[in-house]
Amino acid sequence: MPVDQAQTQATVPDSVDVVIVGAGFGGLYMLHRLRGLGMSAHIFDVASDVGGTWYWNRYPGARCDVESMQYSYSFSEDLQQEWRWSERFAGQPEILRYAGHVADRFDLRRDITFETRVTRAAFDETSGRWMVETDRGHRVSAQHCVMATGCLSAAKLPEIPGIDSFQGRTFHTGAWPHEPVDFAGRRVAVIGTGSSAIQAIPVIAEQAKHLTVFQRTPNFSIPTRNRPMEPEYEAEWKAEYAERRRKARAMRTGILYDIDPRSAADVPEEERRRHYEARWEVGGTAFMGAFHDLLTKKASNDTAAEFVRGKIAEMVKDPKKAAILQPRNHPIGTKRICVDSHYFDTFNRDNVELVDLTGDPIEAITPTGVRVGGRDYAVDDIVFATGFDAMTGTLQKIDIRGTGNQSLADKWAAGPRTYLGLMSAGFPNMFMITGPGSPSVLSNMIVSIEQHVDWITRCLDDMRASGATRIEPTLAAEDAWVEHGNEVAHRTLYPEANSWYMGANVLGKPRVFMPYVGGVGVYREKCDAVAANGYEGFTLDAPPRRAATAAE
Repeated sequence: MPVDQAQTQATVPDSVDVVIVGAGFGGLYMLHRLRGLGMSAHIFDVASDVGGTWYWNRYPGARCDVESMQYSYSFSEDLQQEWRWSERFAGQPEILRYAGHVADRFDLRRDITFETRVTRAAFDETSGRWMVETDRGHRVSAQHCVMATGCLSAAKLPEIPGIDSFQGRTFHTGAWPHEPVDFAGRRVAVIGTGSSAIQAIPVIAEQAKHLTVFQRTPNFSIPTRNRPMEPEYEAEWKAEYAERRRKARAMRTGILYDIDPRSAADVPEEERRRHYEARWEVGGTAFMGAFHDLLTKKASNDTAAEFVRGKIAEMVKDPKKAAILQPRNHPIGTKRICVDSHYFDTFNRDNVELVDLTGDPIEAITPTGVRVGGRDYAVDDIVFATGFDAMTGTLQKIDIRGTGNQSLADKWAAGPRTYLGLMSAGFPNMFMITGPGSPSVLSNMIVSIEQHVDWITRCLDDMRASGATRIEPTLAAEDAWVEHGNEVAHRTLYPEANSWYMGANVLGKPRVFMPYVGGVGVYREKCDAVAANGYEGFTLDAPPRRAATAAE
């Protein structure tokens, strides 16, 4: 069935083994694996179709920053051999088609209820089951609950006075309309210059009569060098998929690319520059693998940051604009490293204006535009490219109640607390896919999704084999993991940036480094060791007994 067609809604059961919240890549694979165990499961999703992040983020220019051959499922050899990507870096429409193809190929839609928001999930201590409620009146009892709600799905509007007074059209990049938006002949404002804005701005500039970009914080961005998929490159990957996937799973980011083992600070300046030039010409986030210590040593990071600032100065003809666009308040890579198609070149266009908000923040949204420093910028449309309440926002929109009627939102009021990013103490039998405390947004998300789903599947199979019906982490294990995550983060440069990794884009949100920075390979080894050691750090109501291997 083509994505976005009206769905024939699945019948909602009264009771299942597992309720899954979210029909993105995590939820789809979880449902597939649970069926393989012979367990009953049902997915709820507020969207009208599968796709998760890629269902909502359909703004102009939306594209994955991981190469197509790697941003794809590995669990089915037939699937990965037969699917053909059209570009090196896939655009949103193609990724959404891929999600729809997977749902159809594995007949997943019959257990998914769309256009339905889960509003409450409460653990009943007497029955040892979760009661999941929706905005359409469903009440489903489940032994386990899996939150596949995604890390970047709670779109966030900025706190600007007058935001509701604007009389023109408004859009958010994370909740874009499904019908085409025409900016021809219109004056458009884009507020924000993060990853989605960097992708959208060049496309909007080509259509709009005039585009005004309001920038609070400049960001580093690397050209994608995107191009049509070369048959030879595709064939090379497909011939070696098993080995390349294995290597990628051991990488820090879950993305296979070469990392130079040298320190940037130890390499002579001319050789170092040639090395950066070569990475720049290849394009993509592999630039950050130019030297192994770019995210751990400030002196090394400075060399990469200065190189990219120099590139910005070369591309942007107006020296004043170039200076405004050059990031200087955070090390390169400590905010999400962006990839782009002619972003900086766009500021050479006559119809593009750049407004620096560093000294003068936006005072107000007015009925006719945006006011900054006493000046009114009249516009017809405003695009808010202001990001998400990342990693925790969607979970905390649900009234989740654990033992003792404890609220997850209250427990996480000072920052999210999990064990391995998989579970939170006091919430038995509730798993999270790529939750806070796991590599998640610092990684190739599909690699991390598959790892989490495989671990959860193994856990449920082991529980069934031993007769266990309940699992949750101990507070001691959770506290130790949170402390370890913070300690590892502070060995890097990441905490030096006010990024959404720290929750800095949400007013009042605690500043806690949410993803696990120790690396995908190290993290996988830890999770496997925990399971192999009888689910060390978890309490179960029956001793665990191994039922199956981790990856089947």
